[in-house]
Amino acid sequence: MDTSLRDDPVFAAEALDGLRSDPKWIDSKWLYDAEGSAIFEEITQLPEYYPTRTETRILREEVHALQRVLAPGTVLVELGSGASVKTRILLDGADHLAAYVPVDISARFLEETAHGLRQHYPDLDISPVIADFTGDIDLPPALDGAPKTVFFPGSTIGNLPHDTAAAMLGRIRRWNGIGALILGIDLVKDTGTLVRAYDDSAGVTAAFNLNLLKRMNREIGADFDLSAFTHEARWNTAHSRIEMHLVSQDDQVVPVAGADIHFSRGETIHTENSRKYTRDSLAAIARKGGWEIADFLTDPDRLFAVAILEPSGRSPGPGE
Repeated sequence: MDTSLRDDPVFAAEALDGLRSDPKWIDSKWLYDAEGSAIFEEITQLPEYYPTRTETRILREEVHALQRVLAPGTVLVELGSGASVKTRILLDGADHLAAYVPVDISARFLEETAHGLRQHYPDLDISPVIADFTGDIDLPPALDGAPKTVFFPGSTIGNLPHDTAAAMLGRIRRWNGIGALILGIDLVKDTGTLVRAYDDSAGVTAAFNLNLLKRMNREIGADFDLSAFTHEARWNTAHSRIEMHLVSQDDQVVPVAGADIHFSRGETIHTENSRKYTRDSLAAIARKGGWEIADFLTDPDRLFAVAILEPSGRSPGPGE
């Protein structure tokens, strides 16, 4: 009996499905184990990676505009919370929130972050939820009736295909008590700035991408030689997105979860997309999910935007 799927059968099944496809791909959510999440936090501090510092600046400068959707008694729910660094700007600027609910797929990283926040905000109810935000999220039942604002920073929505993003927004729109969504989005700009942000000179983003191979080796019985793959960032003009790839440096066969996966020299595993937006392209996705843009806050160079979405008159049905 094959025991290679014992550690994480879901990860193994999804990885095999992607690696047997043409072209090969793996869902970007699997980049974020505890090590991957920690490396990503390093990426956010790199000089080439403008999104974090630019979004942080917007949040700090526009905190008064954000306070109107963070009234006393509001539950703040953060999707893909990571280290919750930017969240502290909102928590420090809001009075008497009912609770903070960080949602993340990495259980260990989530609990470590929640522990640190409890030390810093001892009077705030902090209730972490382990979940993939592209699916259904079970919020704490005690908070069901409270007004809710969702925080989704970092342009993480750009990792999702437009239909998936609209469907996610639609599910959130149907939450009981939902009042607003604070959404960070990266804006379309020159290709050089974009590519450098995802292929830094120190190689930290490369380590983040290659960590996916380490994770497969550790968790699903794979045997990737990390030196046989390199990281590459590409700008896809047609789809307005940066793509991350792992490029095979030679013809090779890699065991993965009991199967042999064949690679040709130059063949890639497509590991992540980061879509870039205009106000109009965001508005189109928001409308499909039952939202409208109430405010669109940007930096002077229009590198990044923080959009405040509010429910439109129409709530999408479960099948939309």
